[in-house]
Amino acid sequence: MFETLIRGATVVNAERQERRDVGIAGGRIAALITPGGTAEAATVVDASGCLLLPGLVDAHAHLREPGLTHKEDFSSGTHAAALGGVTTVLDMPTDEPWTASAEQLADKMATATGRLHVDVGFQAVVSRDLSRIAGLLALAPVSFELFTSDVPEAFLFRNFDMVAEALRHFGHADTLIGISPGDQSMLTGANERNKTGTIAAFLDSRPPLAEAGGVARAVLAAAATGARIHVRQINSEPGVEAWSRLRDRADASVETTPQNLFFTADDYETQGARLKGSPPLRSRQDVEALRAALKGGLIDIVATDHAPHAPAEKAAAYAAFADIPGGMPGLQTLLQVMLKLVDEGLITYPDVVRMCARNPAERFGLGRRKGRIATGYDADLLIVDPSLSSSISDAEQVSRAAYTPFDGWSVKARLTNVFLRGRQIVRDQVLTGPGQGKVVRREH
Repeated sequence: MFETLIRGATVVNAERQERRDVGIAGGRIAALITPGGTAEAATVVDASGCLLLPGLVDAHAHLREPGLTHKEDFSSGTHAAALGGVTTVLDMPTDEPWTASAEQLADKMATATGRLHVDVGFQAVVSRDLSRIAGLLALAPVSFELFTSDVPEAFLFRNFDMVAEALRHFGHADTLIGISPGDQSMLTGANERNKTGTIAAFLDSRPPLAEAGGVARAVLAAAATGARIHVRQINSEPGVEAWSRLRDRADASVETTPQNLFFTADDYETQGARLKGSPPLRSRQDVEALRAALKGGLIDIVATDHAPHAPAEKAAAYAAFADIPGGMPGLQTLLQVMLKLVDEGLITYPDVVRMCARNPAERFGLGRRKGRIATGYDADLLIVDPSLSSSISDAEQVSRAAYTPFDGWSVKARLTNVFLRGRQIVRDQVLTGPGQGKVVRREH
């Protein structure tokens, strides 16, 4: 007898979708049952006519704790994630302080325990003190993050030699190194040439050429050192071309973000601070190239780069556009925006699962328990009703950022139920009980 049986849904995995009933026991998927098969359960959920997706895994989010909790914290950020169908959040290390040592990572894990609405895995930053790597590896973070521009000096790997030397420390480690493909020399040079502080100056300081060079440097350094890498959000035509040409040379994957698939640099004129982030938004030609890459299967992962700021911070006056705090919320809207791409015919439901559940789970060391609807996997499940529509609005956002760049959008489907390890945590966009989330670690 199962604890819970979900009947009548079409189960969507990355490889296919098919009608199955799903039996849940002990927080895991115990059986996939052919429709009409006999099964008993303490609780039966009727999902007739609906889609059943694995909970999403957001591989790039900033929950802002410790030190920046006026922007977000573990509770508010994972609340937003739960309402958006993200049942596993992978948290970046750029808080205050940055998560650069074993002690800082252990403290962060301890602080999060008991305060999460969904599961959270933590990422550690590679600092210039490479001796810290061994201690961090022992705590099994889901990834390490290596930065090549626009960060404090202690975490800046500004040239090819520095990147390759850092990756050599990971050649035999069973982990993943996320690399943001910027170019500090181009940023510095552009800032010295153009001190106007305009939107155009911001765009010039972080051009597509810098991204393409960063992609090439990351992949070639990984190929030379044997490190496994993940290239953080690309959004330009040259970046896509560099990735397409070089990706098979190394054990590498790549991501983009939803905002980069819809907005262009022209939108800064109307939305300004709400859309300001890094990398900057690009031209319509770049967006179309990115969309073509997504449709063609060149993009492995779509993640949000959820990076909230307090409303007052975004609304303040700044001397330069580049000084506006960079980033925007995204956890609560990831599923809806991906379903918008399904509405447009650009991708399919299995594509959503591939890029937002299976691939991030596998790539970040959670692939034995997350990202699939299969026997033995965590029963992290989403019921989506394609017969109902849903809308996105600022008023519904629970992140402390209190807005979404997708305000006013509508989607031809609705997320009705969210389960975490077999327990229903959201019904009709409302949390159903106290937080059930856990800290998860990379599995070897």
